[in-house]
Amino acid sequence: MLRIDNLQVSIGGSRILRGVQLEVPANRLVCLMGRNGVGKTTTLKSITGLQKTIAGEITFEGRSILNMKPENRARAGIAYVPQGRDIFPNLTVLENLKIGLVATGRKVNGQMTRVLDLFPILKEFLARKGGVLSGGQQQQLAIARALLTEPKLLILDEPTEGIQPNIIDLIGDTLQKLKSDSAMSILLVEQYLDFCKDLADDFYIMDRGAIVAHGGIGELTDEVVRKYLTV
Repeated sequence: MLRIDNLQVSIGGSRILRGVQLEVPANRLVCLMGRNGVGKTTTLKSITGLQKTIAGEITFEGRSILNMKPENRARAGIAYVPQGRDIFPNLTVLENLKIGLVATGRKVNGQMTRVLDLFPILKEFLARKGGVLSGGQQQQLAIARALLTEPKLLILDEPTEGIQPNIIDLIGDTLQKLKSDSAMSILLVEQYLDFCKDLADDFYIMDRGAIVAHGGIGELTDEVVRKYLTV
């Protein structure tokens, strides 16, 4: 579904990504892990077109997307839920949801009902401003907005950050359901180790802008965690 080869990015004269290699196969959940500041979010922004690259290749469904604008990558089937959620605080929940449809030129259809069934709390707050929702409710809104674009690849940047445990469980259950029912590929940046172990099929670990370990989630041993993830 997604392949990254030798991706390199510099920001302000500093090399941030150093030859990143990563694959997200069809219908699998891949977790990208690493300590703070190693280049995980930069990798996601490079995939979505929000960050310029200086070398390397990104292919989606077998074709290069490096020269595609971010909106065209979204229309091609890539949805992004950024760290911090980035909802529109002065728009209602319903307006926030419809923004995702407008951006991709889609019409409101049965997909809205399906998404609200995944996150039923949003049904109660459709007329409420997004900015007054709790952090967990905003995260559900951000994921729901992304799902309305009917993506083939869903990218999430630390969806559990600052979220209460019961909402983390709900998000985990939802991601598992999406992968099973929708044949959707998911790329997840996450530091909550147990969340990754419960959901992921494969893992990649970044350090200093490069991939330093990867494999099936069963290969994420305590030794690997101590070497690359323990602070």
